[in-house]
Amino acid sequence: MSDKFATGMKVRRKVLGDAHVDRAEANKTALDTPFQTLITEAAWGTVWASDAISLRERSMLTLALLAATGNFDEIPMHIRATANTGASQEDVMEVFQHVAIYCGVPKANHAIKLAKQTFAEMG
Repeated sequence: MSDKFATGMKVRRKVLGDAHVDRAEANKTALDTPFQTLITEAAWGTVWASDAISLRERSMLTLALLAATGNFDEIPMHIRATANTGASQEDVMEVFQHVAIYCGVPKANHAIKLAKQTFAEMG
């Protein structure tokens, strides 16, 4: 196991929570292990592990980018992660307002729908 992988798993668990990471690890197969290693080292062990900006800011950027590019499947996971990153519900709404202006109202509207559903599930 590389240092980047170990760091990535630590950060991934901090942001997404042990339960999420444990489920992902349990579902990993020989087919997707190389991909899982890549995202653990690159996304979590390099980008998310950098202290250049806060986890709150990374969380907000990630949500904006997911909404802006229409990658809606990942939004609920990253909404749940806000409980660990410090991004508030108000922060998330500001992010999606920004998305509406710069990337389109339909994308922001769908992201807000997903955020509302996920925040309601979180309690």
